[in-house]
Amino acid sequence: QVQLVESGGGLVQAGASLKLSCAFSGGTFSAYTMAWFRQAPGKEREFVAGIRRGGGSTSADSVKGRFTISRDNEKNTVYLQMDNLRPEDTAVYYCAADPTWFIPPTSDQYMYWGRGTQATVSS
Repeated sequence: QVQLVESGGGLVQAGASLKLSCAFSGGTFSAYTMAWFRQAPGKEREFVAGIRRGGGSTSADSVKGRFTISRDNEKNTVYLQMDNLRPEDTAVYYCAADPTWFIPPTSDQYMYWGRGTQATVSS
């Protein structure tokens, strides 16, 4: 059974950086598309960034130029580097995985989920 464990969240000031990690186990990591979603209080879960098993990636317009997704197939880990953070980036960040070749943009298309890590950005 695939398991995903996020880490790296925290409390930072606006303009600072955080790097989230998601450790994958229980399957063949290189066969999965990986993604990050986030959910703020009172809002729906939204797509942040995704990376295909071959390495191609995409990100939401709201984070383009500030967030970078990457993966290390040797370490079975996907990362989200978040720079120039804003208060509106405050949310619980979730890692998701699906054994597909493309990057699904909606949460209902992902088979596996982590429990999330909180990132809070103060103004």
